Amino acid sequence: MSGKGAPELMVTDCADLRVAVVAAQWHTRVMDGLVDGAMRALEELGVPSTLVRVPGSFELPVAARVLAGRGYDAVIALGVVIRGGTPHFDYVCQGVTQGLTQVGVDTGVPIGFGVLTCDTEDQALDRAGLVGSSEDKGHEAVTAAVATAAVLRAVPEPAR
Repeated sequence: MSGKGAPELMVTDCADLRVAVVAAQWHTRVMDGLVDGAMRALEELGVPSTLVRVPGSFELPVAARVLAGRGYDAVIALGVVIRGGTPHFDYVCQGVTQGLTQVGVDTGVPIGFGVLTCDTEDQALDRAGLVGSSEDKGHEAVTAAVATAAVLRAVPEPAR
């Protein structure tokens, strides 16, 4: 089951990080929960943020790439893709996952992966951080990306 075995991340001294959240607009109720969880996590950490909305999950990688290129220390990508009766689900999930991975690898900017890939709307709602949800993936995506940005910032340059 998802959510089991997650590490307890202690994130400190990150208020000076620049963080952008890019969120899809499909599945409003799920997305509202993900965005609320992400913004709550940033507030708890004392990190100011910029929120950008794009039409759907497929648009997340290009928006994340532009934001990473504009100097953000971390970018949080939030979206949801729910399986339907066509292969569309597989193509979108694969494209979004590979695209966001490529953004992080190419830019060195941590990308918080808050894209739900669920078989049903009920599964997505259970992960959206809403009242009664068992998980809060928006909050988790922020914590992971900000923790990674803080770790990378603390790594010293190698001696020559």
